[in-house]
Amino acid sequence: MQNIKLKIENQLAFIEFDQPDSKANVLSAPVMAEFKEIILQLEERKDLKGAIILSAKPDIFIAGADIKEIENITAVSEACAKAKAGQYILNSLENLPFPTLALINGACLGGGLELALSCDWRLAGFSEKVKIGLPEVKLGVIPGFGGTKRLARLTGLRKGLELILSGEAVSAESAFKIGLVDGLVSQSRMSSEGIEFLKNKKKRKIFRPKLKGFLNKFFDKTPLGRAILENESRKFILKTTHGQYPAVLAALAAVTQNYTASLKAALAREAQVFAKLCVGEVSKNLISVFYLVEKYKKASWVDAQPRKINKCAVLGAGVMGGGIAQLFSFFRLPVRMKDLNYSALGRGLKQAREVFSYSLKKRKIRASQLNLGMALISPTTDYSGFNSADLIVEAVLEDMQIKKKVFSELGSIAKPDAILASNTSCLSIREMGEGIKNKARLIGMHFFNPVHRMPLIEFIRTQETSPETIATMVEFSKRLGKTPIVVKDSCGFLINRILLPYLIEAVFILEEGASFERIDKICLAFGLPMGPFSLVDEIGLDVGYKVALLLEESFGPRMAVPEILKKVYEKKWFGKKTQKGFYVYKGENKIANKEIYNFIAKPDCRYHSDEEILQRMLYRMINEAAMCLEEKVCDEPSCVDIGMIMGTGFPPFRGGLLRYADSLGCENILEKLEKFKKEVNEARFSPSDYLISLAKEKKGFYK
Repeated sequence: MQNIKLKIENQLAFIEFDQPDSKANVLSAPVMAEFKEIILQLEERKDLKGAIILSAKPDIFIAGADIKEIENITAVSEACAKAKAGQYILNSLENLPFPTLALINGACLGGGLELALSCDWRLAGFSEKVKIGLPEVKLGVIPGFGGTKRLARLTGLRKGLELILSGEAVSAESAFKIGLVDGLVSQSRMSSEGIEFLKNKKKRKIFRPKLKGFLNKFFDKTPLGRAILENESRKFILKTTHGQYPAVLAALAAVTQNYTASLKAALAREAQVFAKLCVGEVSKNLISVFYLVEKYKKASWVDAQPRKINKCAVLGAGVMGGGIAQLFSFFRLPVRMKDLNYSALGRGLKQAREVFSYSLKKRKIRASQLNLGMALISPTTDYSGFNSADLIVEAVLEDMQIKKKVFSELGSIAKPDAILASNTSCLSIREMGEGIKNKARLIGMHFFNPVHRMPLIEFIRTQETSPETIATMVEFSKRLGKTPIVVKDSCGFLINRILLPYLIEAVFILEEGASFERIDKICLAFGLPMGPFSLVDEIGLDVGYKVALLLEESFGPRMAVPEILKKVYEKKWFGKKTQKGFYVYKGENKIANKEIYNFIAKPDCRYHSDEEILQRMLYRMINEAAMCLEEKVCDEPSCVDIGMIMGTGFPPFRGGLLRYADSLGCENILEKLEKFKKEVNEARFSPSDYLISLAKEKKGFYK
């Protein structure tokens, strides 16, 4: 046995997972074969009073199935056979003639939780590292080793659906509250407390959820309640995913049908559904995105030793400044926040408190965490306290002269080894830092709005930025729970430079006669989280228009700005922040701002098919991404894809912008660009040399 150790002591079997040369335990085919052999051995024993399953890995129980194996499955029959093989092994575990206990000391996900669910009892450690869940829908599949049946029989149907449909993991405390684990124990004494626990337990023959509240009992116990729950869940799924993630709908059907079915019938249904999803394109794309995320979570970017950041300062208390201060303080970093007056500082503090309050309302934090977080943010109208900060982030107005003045001041105020970062979305980092003597510590740190939700940070390096500065900021971003990418200092950097052509093209199509409501709906149907005009309102036209002008100044006619944007800007219809933009906002509701159409003097009313609208917008993004690769703004296609997924919400089920381009074929994209170049505008649709070369060689960005 290479992956699992079996030890018999005092009539108890200890099954310890410890995969060599790996930080995690995963249920690969070899591991499952070993586990099957161990179960067969235990079935023959007549002297055992129980079995305890545990992990030798610190902070990890079992991280799930081997995703590589799932990725390589191409036939439904193969997928079904693998699911049934796993089900057979976990059924054998469940049917052992003595009580079994899983000791969950850390991450217990996917197949790892399905294994734990097949035990009679489960104990979890008191640790923030304990995360328990079934995240399969995030990979485009459903649980395949019995999770669609076994989870809900412990938690009840309503909670079981919530966990499986969201794919989110819960803490040890939450797992205990919903009956997913039977107790909480000390991490350092898990084995001894597990032995003591099992002494008083027998084989569990009946699993009944401990339901509280009328609604939970109604949804669980009555056919009408279950039908209502399924129907409302389906409506919510279709509203939020537009049917683009088939695994979520499939999971809903499987869990609700399996809830009242026999275990045998439930497992047969589960295996069939898993198999069909497993070989689908959506699952393959989501798995590729999973690898992307893991890659960039671990990426170091440079060979240098990072320094520790213990204290931060933020210059500017607007929406972004307040959001950045909140993020730092959430991770227990003291933050000094400066603005010109206390009125502005009040708005920044309000922004931070609103984020904390929302998390408190959603029960993601406690009141004590809110109070501590706010206490860590100290406002000031001067630079007092900035001289002790390890990191100073500038988040003032997007005006180069103001930023140059600010950085010149910071260069003399900050301590010599403090990192100076700008949250600019477009402006040259090198230019704004001209007044700083030590330019090695200067870097761009582009957050995306809202700061606390968007998972990406785009770091912008200049030629002078030191490897130590990059290494420090990359590691710091991971400490903040963010995914970093590092790009070259170029107008718009990477994400905005690719995104803006998409937004601008949408406005040109509007000027040609297509309604902005229709364009937004087309993009939603494609899988984007919001349409381009809703996104402009979200960003704020005051910001977006200025960025667009800067890009036009840098790149010329290729980035031409439509006249209508100037007219909307002059009206100060900036979007959500002014309650009026392309839409009019009233609370949570919005309606189309029909006055926009008054700015379109003579629309040519040419016919636009949905396909053409999408192609013009998306192909401009792909073409711009090719130019960024050509100019070495970023180093590889995966950087574009992770950036667009995490920075703009490009639909993960399509695998990323450039993986999506590969599915279309570069030669087909080139053909359409040439067509639009003749029909619409020569400059905007001129294909990049890099894209032309890929098309000629019949290659893709990845292959």
